[in-house]
Amino acid sequence: MPDVTADGLRVLFCGINPGLMTAATGHHFARPGNRFWPVLHLSGFTPRLLKPAEQDELPSYGLGITNVVARATARADELTAEEYVEGGRLLTARVERLGPRWLAVVGVTAYRAAFGDRKAAIGPQERMIGASRVWVLPNPSGLNAVTTTPCS
Repeated sequence: MPDVTADGLRVLFCGINPGLMTAATGHHFARPGNRFWPVLHLSGFTPRLLKPAEQDELPSYGLGITNVVARATARADELTAEEYVEGGRLLTARVERLGPRWLAVVGVTAYRAAFGDRKAAIGPQERMIGASRVWVLPNPSGLNAVTTTPCS
């Protein structure tokens, strides 16, 4: 699944890993019911609601998308601890190279596993990657029914 990135983004959003629908379509957060695109718009990041197929417009808004782990699965719980750790290492290198102002990881469990921070909570983190600040967001997947207000 190719990243949607550019140098010097305002925010690089980082999903856990591609779902099967994302892998099939080639569009990030493509599964019906995923709240990423509506929340992105409602939070003021984009002037209109984008469809997954319009993901290439994101860099024009200073935004990008990548994943912690590249392997597509039906559910994130199919990933191994080793995949998360390696994904965190690769993500760190990607963020250092691209230099976004913020890395926004969507999924606190993925963040904890990738960066070995078992006590991380949703919100801004003390950790910085190069000059990039880190913010952890709730997972926007429709499968993540625990969080009902993904903007909080």
